[in-house]
Amino acid sequence: MFLNTFFTSGRIVFMIFFIIAFIALMIYSYRKDIKNHERYYKGAGKKVIIYGGLIIVIFVAIRFLFGN
Repeated sequence: MFLNTFFTSGRIVFMIFFIIAFIALMIYSYRKDIKNHERYYKGAGKKVIIYGGLIIVIFVAIRFLFGN
């Protein structure tokens, strides 16, 4: 198995614990600041999708036009 060749069982347990704790703290922090998000970042998700999509399209166009 891939994980056994690179990570000991202690490291795997630590990674799982760290990921769970990190996600839990992110959710807690987001819920704590949700009123600020609604006030100051209204419509920010749409902008991220539009600008992110634009960057991807530009990157693909550059790769297509200039090769590797």
